[in-house]
Amino acid sequence: MKLWKTVLSLNFALLFFIGAAPVLRAQNFDVKTYQLKNGMKILVQEDHSIPSVALYLFYRIGSRNERPGTTGLSHFFEHMMFNGAKKYGPGEFDRVMEAAGGHNNAYTSNDVTVYQDWFTPTALELIFDLESDRIQHLSFDPKIIESERGVVASERRTSVDSNNFGILNEQLYAAAYTAHPYQWPVIGWMVDIENWKMADLKRHFEIGYAPNNATMVVVGDVSSDAIFTLAQKYIEPIPAHEPPAKVTTTEPEQLGERRVVVNKYAQLPILMMGYHVPESANPDYYALRVIEKVLFDGQSSRMYQRLVDKDQLALSVQGGIGFGFSFDPALFEITAQPKDGIAPEAVEKAIYEELDKLKAAPIAAKELEKAKNILLADFYRSMKTINGKANTLGSYEVFFGDYKKMFTAADDFNKVTAAEVQKVAQKYFGEKNRTVATLIPEAQKTAATKPAAEAVKPKSEGAKPKAASAKVAAKKTAVKKP
Repeated sequence: MKLWKTVLSLNFALLFFIGAAPVLRAQNFDVKTYQLKNGMKILVQEDHSIPSVALYLFYRIGSRNERPGTTGLSHFFEHMMFNGAKKYGPGEFDRVMEAAGGHNNAYTSNDVTVYQDWFTPTALELIFDLESDRIQHLSFDPKIIESERGVVASERRTSVDSNNFGILNEQLYAAAYTAHPYQWPVIGWMVDIENWKMADLKRHFEIGYAPNNATMVVVGDVSSDAIFTLAQKYIEPIPAHEPPAKVTTTEPEQLGERRVVVNKYAQLPILMMGYHVPESANPDYYALRVIEKVLFDGQSSRMYQRLVDKDQLALSVQGGIGFGFSFDPALFEITAQPKDGIAPEAVEKAIYEELDKLKAAPIAAKELEKAKNILLADFYRSMKTINGKANTLGSYEVFFGDYKKMFTAADDFNKVTAAEVQKVAQKYFGEKNRTVATLIPEAQKTAATKPAAEAVKPKSEGAKPKAASAKVAAKKTAVKKP
């Protein structure tokens, strides 16, 4: 009875959302656009339902624009952009904004760095003043750079080196990509974090954080004319710079399964796998998102039913397109944690069997309907807030080349057929196209288990004590979500 009620409610919701699809296009969702002389494009959507504003700045620079030796710089500037400029010094960006009733955040991905401001309309000019100051006059104080370098290094130790899921995912990407820059982590390799030079920082900032490499999105209780006037006053005088070099490297077709094993202290093993799939602008993106919901969304999904509920092989299973949106071909990831006493091979076998079922026969009409309903519900839910609208507008403008693609997204999901799902599954979920990463638990090493000679080693004569770590407060985290 419970399952029947769930299906009934999903069917009803689907009818609501399908009916709402043309409403989004027909309603007054007017977006005004303006191009500054220095190249920045501005999108404004007026929403006077609440006295609040969301301002997003999308910079088209992420870890894909780095190189060996400079990995992690985009994420580093996510931190640095809050650490002082010419007019507003260290700590002033947050202090001044919060005093005016606003707050902020940021996130970095493989493809973009996005800065987010939320505030009341009365603070509008102040926000433009703050943003223009850090875009044009960001401080490169060596003491602050070293302090923030320590923060990022600590963040990496916490989120990757001391996190079994983090370190295995990093190894998965390093093995799955042999040529394309998606192979290195957004946070960067530790050896690079420790060795960035001032010239590296200044060069990366100059090419990545100039107005011509950014899109501004403003949604809320504003007028488009006021936004464009303020942008002309504060942003347009900032000169354009040479943009990041075009990423021309394409990942070669994978010709055979790749495997990587991590041996590390853990309570339970972890299994991850990745299949190469196309970029967000590819027509197959919509069918892949449907597959994501069919396989992983909720307790009635195929993978959960098989691995967690029916066969009780795993504690958890999840998956989907790893980056969400991407400029270049990405990975469709699958992550499972086997239960105590269950070999990773048994979980792996069950996953392949479920993927084979997807390739062997079209999914049922109700299953397809449910997946579309979830996607449509998520999409319309994101459009209910000024924050969601700003992020969605900017994401479609940046990743699909035109924010107007947002207005056909519901139709694009609705057009996906069962035959298309089967065809896409056959196209990408093959053995040659996958990389498998497994974390195998090993016993924890402690001083008590080491030989006496190794447990306590005398200091070398003349050895200098390590310098005390500077006191730093973590500001912005690695990859933030709005």
